[in-house]
Amino acid sequence: MEPMPDVTRFFHPVLSARELRKKPLRIELAGRAYALFRDGTGKAAALADACPHRFAPLSAGRVSKEGRLTCPYHGWNFDAEGHGRSPSQPDLKKCDARALQVVERHGYLWVASRDTPLSAFPDFAPEGHEATGSFSMLFRAPLHVALDNFSEDEHTPFVHTRLGWDDHDTSAIEFSAENHEDHTEVHYRAPQRESWLIQLLLLKKGDVFHNDWVTRFDPVRTSYSIHWRSPSGEPRPFLYHFAIFMVPETEKTTRFHVFSFVKVLDPRFQPLLPVVRLAQPVLAWFEIRDDALFIPTVADTPYSLKGMRLGKYDKPLIYQRKLLERIYYGQSPEEHVPPVSLVQSSGS
Repeated sequence: MEPMPDVTRFFHPVLSARELRKKPLRIELAGRAYALFRDGTGKAAALADACPHRFAPLSAGRVSKEGRLTCPYHGWNFDAEGHGRSPSQPDLKKCDARALQVVERHGYLWVASRDTPLSAFPDFAPEGHEATGSFSMLFRAPLHVALDNFSEDEHTPFVHTRLGWDDHDTSAIEFSAENHEDHTEVHYRAPQRESWLIQLLLLKKGDVFHNDWVTRFDPVRTSYSIHWRSPSGEPRPFLYHFAIFMVPETEKTTRFHVFSFVKVLDPRFQPLLPVVRLAQPVLAWFEIRDDALFIPTVADTPYSLKGMRLGKYDKPLIYQRKLLERIYYGQSPEEHVPPVSLVQSSGS
């Protein structure tokens, strides 16, 4: 059996930068484990979490005063580039560990292979918006299941209880979706359900919820723009934007890393921006937690869509399978190997 495809030709967020301090930490990406640590200068580094000697986890080791990651088993130690030394056999060759490139941006640590150019770093901060926060959340489901869930809003009245519409308004949904060469676009319009949040968001009864998003695969990420309008089309004061990176840790788990942004549409409400900065990430956390709590229920959904009675809201799903395979997993049409059937490799 082949391991999950190596996706490190793309930059992935893997850990909040503030979490990595003196001790090394283990992260997983596409079934491969890596040890993150800070070298002698405080710069973050990442090595395969398997000492080349006997495959002991380097993340269980320590960082020396010189900034070298030291294996807890026999003391082999490595610099940020993976160059290794054996203290008991100083002349021993081929002691190196695989090293990744680590970039610290937007308050997160991002990893990619060492030959991935910085120009490949994803541009996801929308122009004219202000960053309001970020957080991570584990989804106990394969990437394709998590991606499908975040590719349609048909489940909104049944899984969520705050934003969006109630089940009695499902017939009032306006929906469109377009497939493009390297991404998909989706648009929803529907009556905002009644909620205690309405006043906090400066909304009124009868306002219309707008959710527009774009999904890309370099790496897998979706950018959502959410706003509301009055029944007559007048925009409400704030536009909320969320960039969600769906990072496969193993074949059965996906880690979401969420970055939130806001834009003031009406300058009269600028004084309320400090409150919005605090409230927006919290609201996003609760909304995404709803999905995370539900997703184990459908975690065993097969990768193949064959036999499913798909509706119009599922339009992006089929095409996104092709983009997932072609762009993200780098598979040719002839290969067409469902990633869900691939098994996890051991720390290589």
